[in-house]
Amino acid sequence: MLMHRSSDQISKNILKILAEASEPLETKEIELVLKGITRIKILYRLNLLRGDGLIKGKAVGSGKGTWIWWSQEWFKK
Repeated sequence: MLMHRSSDQISKNILKILAEASEPLETKEIELVLKGITRIKILYRLNLLRGDGLIKGKAVGSGKGTWIWWSQEWFKK
């Protein structure tokens, strides 16, 4: 786990939200929980966490820019 990214408070909150979710969440759903944080910051952190292998994400829909995200922890159970 890369500490500089996972120690960031926004990233910690995202990891907690996804770990507690019972299904994959759209970016919009994560935004609703993280009130006061811009969409750009949330997307930036989501992509960093995905790049670090801490979460998974997938684009859905046809060119609408909708992504779903889920925790890596789901696959360890």
